[in-house]
Amino acid sequence: MKKLLLIVTNIDMYASGKLRTGLWLSELTHIYHSVKEKGWNITIASPKGGAVPIDPESLKPLVLDKISKEYYENPVFMDELNHSKSLEEVKNDSFDCIYLAGGHGTMYDFPDDTNLQYIISKQYESNKMVAAICHVVGGLLNAKLSNGEYLIKGKSMTGFNWFEETIARRKKEVPFNLEAAIKERGADYSKSFIPMTSYVVADKNFITGQNPFSSKEMAKIVIRELEKV
Repeated sequence: MKKLLLIVTNIDMYASGKLRTGLWLSELTHIYHSVKEKGWNITIASPKGGAVPIDPESLKPLVLDKISKEYYENPVFMDELNHSKSLEEVKNDSFDCIYLAGGHGTMYDFPDDTNLQYIISKQYESNKMVAAICHVVGGLLNAKLSNGEYLIKGKSMTGFNWFEETIARRKKEVPFNLEAAIKERGADYSKSFIPMTSYVVADKNFITGQNPFSSKEMAKIVIRELEKV
């Protein structure tokens, strides 16, 4: 049985205090659903543990897909989500895949979390899968390998781009330009030709998705690659 660690945010508000944020629900539900269908083991964790806020934008009718709606209305799932383990609790556990689920909230509590950096680096250097989608690739920015280099240096990857931030009307709210930060770390960044469409990049055991619309494809690719191991 495969074991997956799904990591989510604890942040529910932008620094300005004007808008709410949190987990983008579909970025968790699609991988969660796919893993459950396989009968594999799931642990949900967050930097602090406990309650996980959901970005209200991800619950709007135009973006709340059938699977995500069903899980949002499932009290068992919601209870599990709001009793997430802390990264401190799980940092020394072994997993077949570490999956970082996104949302703007992750731009605040992921990049400088030392437990997260430790978990990601250990996982990658153990030749096990590291996957991240959308804004949460920001949590990969400061993870370093044992040789001192940034983990994402030279890696083929993607993530939410600056033009998509314009479309989302969050450029003035976010703490940094994610696309620029990825490039500054020396990663080989690419994105879909059409903004807000599904795009996934797999670089061996390192898999990234560009935006929420990549959630289904990310889940398929992660499951497919895990089944090969």
